[in-house]
Parts: sequence; C-alpha cells; structure tokens
Amino acid sequence: MKQNVIVALALASLLGACQYKSVNAPALSERDAEYIALVPKFETELTHLPYEITDPTGQPPGTVVVDTKEKFLYYVLPNKKAIRYGVATGDEAFGWTGEATVQRKAEWPRWTPPAEMVARWPHLKPVAGGMNGGPENPLGARALYLYQNGHDTLYRIHGTNEPETIGRSASSGCIRMRNIDAIDLFNRVPVGAKVVVS
Repeated sequence: MKQNVIVALALASLLGACQYKSVNAPALSERDAEYIALVPKFETELTHLPYEITDPTGQPPGTVVVDTKEKFLYYVLPNKKAIRYGVATGDEAFGWTGEATVQRKAEWPRWTPPAEMVARWPHLKPVAGGMNGGPENPLGARALYLYQNGHDTLYRIHGTNEPETIGRSASSGCIRMRNIDAIDLFNRVPVGAKVVVS
C-alpha cells in the first residue's frame, strides 16, 4: 500500500513537471451511460488517461495524430497544445500507417467484420452480416471512419468493449480508445479532419 502511494506521488510530481493537465470527461446521454455501465470495468493506467499537454506533433490544430509505437493518440489544439489519449493499436501483423481523412462519424456504430477477418477468425461467422451497436459491439461508443482519396480504408478510430487492451498492440489495425475517450474525441473532431498514423 505504501509503495502504491509513493508511486502515485512520484507520477503526480512527474505529470506536474511536464505541465500535464487532466481533461474533463464529456457529458453522457442516457444511452451512453446505460451502455457504458454494461462494458467490463478496467482500471486504466494513469499514463493512458487523457491529458492536455504541449503538442509534440508539429501538426496544425484539428489534426489527429496516432503514435502506434507509444500507443498514444493526439488531438492537436491551438497554441501548441494537444490532448493525448491512450490507445490500443494493431498488432504487428495487422498494423496500418498513413494519412487519412475522417469521412464519417457514428454513435454506437453497427459493425460488419471484413471478410478476411471472418476467414481468419471463424467464430465471427454469426456476425458476418453485421452487429448492431451496443455494449457488446467491438466498435464501442463511437467510431471515426478513415478514408484515403475518397475510399474507405476499413480502419477506424473507435471505442472498445475491451478496455484492458488500451496501451497494447491488440487490434486488427484499428485504433481503440476507452469509450469515454472515444466520445470526447468524437465531440471534438469534425468530418474532414486530417488523421496521421505512424
């Protein structure tokens, strides 16, 4: 117990020295609160909670930047600031990098696994035709759909029903966020926003 307190104090001191500022959780609709309550609970590491920080990306305000190696997503703000969120990214075999545009956004989106995913994981056959949004849906509370040159990349920035994966390489290439963070990002990012994944 004493060791946990020392670690927490050391981390708080470090965060203060780096001028990290906590980000307030967004307001939730009744449906959001109801569905999120049904998702398994997991204590996210402090480093993967959202913070406002000095922008490390050099990108213009309004850009979303995903650092797949460090497992952070940055939403660039004016005045050389950014909000940093912890994410899960594609494991090595399924990672994706590049530039894209947010072409559309959805709340509690329907999920249809791509054919190659169903072929890889036959247990998905029952939902091959699609799965309605809700607490059991892997896309979670929100999804931002990434397009290149007007074509769907099939990659998304989305919530998750597996919050324990945040900070790890765990997905089939998509960028997963805690549902509360996906809602916050969804509220900030407009359709047409630039996304850089590296």
